[in-house]
Amino acid sequence: MQTRNILLALTAVVLASCAKHYEVAGIERTRIVVDSRYDSGIPAEATALLAPYKQKVDSVMGPVVGESARYMRAGRPESELSNLLADIMVWGGKDYGETPDFGVYNMGGIRADLPKGKVTYGDVLDIAPFENKIAFTTLSGAEVLELLGQMAAVGGEGISGSVRMVISRDGRLLRATIGGEPVDAARDYRIATIDYLLGGSDKMSAFKKGRNVNSPQEVSNNSRFIIMNYFREQTRQGKAVDAQIEGRVTVE
Repeated sequence: MQTRNILLALTAVVLASCAKHYEVAGIERTRIVVDSRYDSGIPAEATALLAPYKQKVDSVMGPVVGESARYMRAGRPESELSNLLADIMVWGGKDYGETPDFGVYNMGGIRADLPKGKVTYGDVLDIAPFENKIAFTTLSGAEVLELLGQMAAVGGEGISGSVRMVISRDGRLLRATIGGEPVDAARDYRIATIDYLLGGSDKMSAFKKGRNVNSPQEVSNNSRFIIMNYFREQTRQGKAVDAQIEGRVTVE
């Protein structure tokens, strides 16, 4: 009877609202802090309900793919994690018959930090949750300078170790080298990146001028799997994955 009365009351409210014109008279808000206080009384019923799903999720996300030597985050103008991911794109070229001159990984595509110690599938998925695939393209030196200028305009992006670029505080490219040599406007450069950027996304429109594109679209070419493969190879070699800030992008 109580449920029936509630339904009747709700129906009356809906009918009344249809017959009248309402306007917002005011707005109030409050802040609810979600912290450890809510961890002390987890209902047993909820735990039991979620247990089968948790087991399945843990079986997928829990396997360890490697080890990280340090905690790494992404940030401009340069960071350990953005350096690492750009380097991994270049490393991945070997499986595609590619020898890139440098690699690019956008800061916006890095969605979590890398923990120190054991790294799981779930950790990599947090970092690279999108369906972006590894990709390769060719730009002329003049177009590379245009691309680096676009990176400078936003304060820096993930760039591999062969590149050194100096940018101004107001977002201008002052100078750049690749492989220790000034960028040659007349020669071509092969770039490893992700397919999302090939369309000029994240304000890197110079990528739209790319030629001889190699962009495999099978799921196995997702950037997260390239990253995991790199971790596994380092593990086989007895190494923890590491990266440092080393002056790839500096501000004057």
